[in-house]
Amino acid sequence: ALAFAVFLLSFFRTRPFLRQGALLLIAAGLIPHVGALVLRIVIMGRPPVSNLYETFIFVSMISVIAGIIIELVNKRWVGICVASVCGFVFLMLSGKFAAEGDTMQMLVAVLNSNFWLGTHVLSITVGYAGVCVAGLVGHLYILQRIRYPKDKAALESTYRNMIGALGFGLMMSFLGTMLGGIWADESWGRFWGWDPKENGALLIVLWCAILFHARLGRFITPLGAAAGCVLGIVVVMWAWFGVNLLNVGLHSYGFTSGIATGLLVYVIGEIAFLGLCVPMAKKREIK
Repeated sequence: ALAFAVFLLSFFRTRPFLRQGALLLIAAGLIPHVGALVLRIVIMGRPPVSNLYETFIFVSMISVIAGIIIELVNKRWVGICVASVCGFVFLMLSGKFAAEGDTMQMLVAVLNSNFWLGTHVLSITVGYAGVCVAGLVGHLYILQRIRYPKDKAALESTYRNMIGALGFGLMMSFLGTMLGGIWADESWGRFWGWDPKENGALLIVLWCAILFHARLGRFITPLGAAAGCVLGIVVVMWAWFGVNLLNVGLHSYGFTSGIATGLLVYVIGEIAFLGLCVPMAKKREIK
């Protein structure tokens, strides 16, 4: 959060050290973040993705690392924004799923497999991170189209970052879904059963694939792809924990409650953002 504040300050006071300082603050926050996850692995003897609380912390870490990589490669502040916003928001959301106090519960029988936790669940959660990073960069692309419509180099750089993150998210989500099918066959005797959690994972893969096919077929412009990436976060939120609200399916260990209102508000907020900003971006482009 402090890194994001320093980053915002850099727009009002053009000092190079401010953005460098923001990146250093992100790195300083990442060190205890990684250290805490390593300690959880040592204490529990398993990958840190066995409950929703841990997945939020893990996805937060992957998003921060992705943001740092983007910034080191492109040096156009996009990575700073991605790392600081994703790191802060996901860690704050994790607190919602730590309300019961004990975040190191014993595993239910179906999850008691370090091999599948370390392959299927890690792949799926890394895919969540990739699509969420693409969605945040999509927000930035739309805002850049409004504020700096003539800066073609910056827009192209942000667009490449967005497509790269989306491709990474698609690849990991697809891999995780395939591995999940194999695990389901071992545990439940079938590769696929239209379980809500399985459908959620499939939705992510299909949505990302639709965006890539639409882009390659020139059915959508870069602005349309950015809007699709923004909606991609909504798809991830549904697959990640939205399906748990249904309280049905074999993934009973992931049930949760009390988040329906927050999820609905978030979806409405994203739709409002797109409804307001996409027409503005198109108008600026015409001018």
